[in-house]
Amino acid sequence: MSKKTAALVLDERSAQSIYGPEQLAAIREIAELRDGVVTRQALADNPALLAGVHLMFSGWGAPVLDAKLLAAAPQLEAVFYGAGSIRSMVTPEFWERGIVVTSSWQANAIPVAEFVEALVILSLKRFWQATRACTSRAGFRHPEVIGAYGAKVGLVSLGMVGRMTAERLRRHDLRLLAYDPFVSQSKADSLDLGIEMVSLETLFATCDVVSLHTPNLPSTRKMVTGALLASMKPGATFINSARGAVVDEEALIETLKVRADLQALLDVTDPEPPVEGSPLYSLPNVVLSPHIAGSMGDECKRMGALAVEQCRQHLAGKTPQWRITREMAEIMA
Repeated sequence: MSKKTAALVLDERSAQSIYGPEQLAAIREIAELRDGVVTRQALADNPALLAGVHLMFSGWGAPVLDAKLLAAAPQLEAVFYGAGSIRSMVTPEFWERGIVVTSSWQANAIPVAEFVEALVILSLKRFWQATRACTSRAGFRHPEVIGAYGAKVGLVSLGMVGRMTAERLRRHDLRLLAYDPFVSQSKADSLDLGIEMVSLETLFATCDVVSLHTPNLPSTRKMVTGALLASMKPGATFINSARGAVVDEEALIETLKVRADLQALLDVTDPEPPVEGSPLYSLPNVVLSPHIAGSMGDECKRMGALAVEQCRQHLAGKTPQWRITREMAEIMA
């Protein structure tokens, strides 16, 4: 039986990051992979580049699969997206065609959970405060460390990243609390992660570290209010590796100005990066990082490997494990 035709459809840089030699060899084992990368600009100039393509391997820089492009790809049956959210790529016309689409969001969640675990443990050691003080011999002293033993860590939302983070944190002797309006205590118990479900107010008011994992949706924007932040216990840390828009950033800044004891670790902001002159650059109790929690460097190859595995499942006549439905796409970050 002849192999189906596959193509890499994304930008050149992303293709190199996600689909390395090992991933390309794996694709060639199961499909006829066309040479080169089909970029968004190339498709704008010549949509016919998709003619005869059955399987699309994509990722960051993917084109918008609108009616025009879909008309140029009548044989397209599946798209394997080697990154997270597919929202910028899909259209109503795409869903109407019934094309299978998968996402490598599970693979992208792994480095985020690893990143957050590291930040939580460092925060409980008061690492950030200690390093700021070590600018002279006089400042070289122990801060008032909480430590992980018995500490309370709160997770806001138990989606993929929240659950993976909980799995890693349960190895430490700390207490895990979580807020998620869609997860009951019985559901949390079934996950066997030792999580206590509480209200959002209780979580912020009682935890030593609060980590945000909520997607950016109309219903969640500015969900983290100034009142919640102001209620945090003395010396607490707030971590955001999700989306900046979920936090009322003006209220966050004002709270941090008044509460010098609080610490904010922000891998995401709104806008991103912060505007020139934002207090987030200069507040001593803020640590900014440039959206590095997700897959970077060779971590991106994990997403490509998962895309290939999803293709194998599709070609075997199975429903790919990480297939994305229209309803799921609407709530992905």
